[in-house]
Amino acid sequence: MAETTENIFLFVPNIIGFARVVLAIISFYIMRTHCILACLCYITSALLDAFDGHAARMFNQSTKFGAMLDQLTDRAGTAGLMMTLATFYPEYTFWLQLSMVIDITCHWLYLHTSTLQGKTSHKFIDMSENPIMHLYYTNKNVLFAMCAGNEAFYTALYVAYFYKGPAVLGLGLFELIAWISMPVAVVKAGISVLHGIVASINLSIIDVKERAALAEKQKE
Repeated sequence: MAETTENIFLFVPNIIGFARVVLAIISFYIMRTHCILACLCYITSALLDAFDGHAARMFNQSTKFGAMLDQLTDRAGTAGLMMTLATFYPEYTFWLQLSMVIDITCHWLYLHTSTLQGKTSHKFIDMSENPIMHLYYTNKNVLFAMCAGNEAFYTALYVAYFYKGPAVLGLGLFELIAWISMPVAVVKAGISVLHGIVASINLSIIDVKERAALAEKQKE
């Protein structure tokens, strides 16, 4: 009897992930000219990030592909927005470049190292690795606040280029949101650096173990 093979690309959380990618691409295409529609697509793509995880658990459809798709969509979405912001605010290009590079490289290294370690999820952290990372990934309120604050900062900068918003405390509303959420974005960047440090340490441990195993094999 033929063995039935599951098509993980048709899993509910992965379909949601594909929808996130499509929405992000649409937002990129119209980002320089259509603020409201671009925001609608971009924010919807970001919000769906919460639903694919629930769907994966509900339908027992957690996959490594889904985890990778989710992580890459997060990184690529923010990077696309930062690239547009660099054209809107050229005087801050260096800081936007630095933030984008930190976000992409550190998260990629962390996710890749998690895969090499055989972890079921990049969110699986134990206290022996780093207590800050443990809090970040196990406390949903902290994780949500960091991610929401980070997105609020960059999105507010984007909207403020088109609309200042009503005046509040001498600033446009969206400018004020950007100032308030900026510390969160800075802390989030620091946590991204921590991702890279933890991943580098874990990767070095893998290297040491593999080299020791190779040395033992060569002695035989």
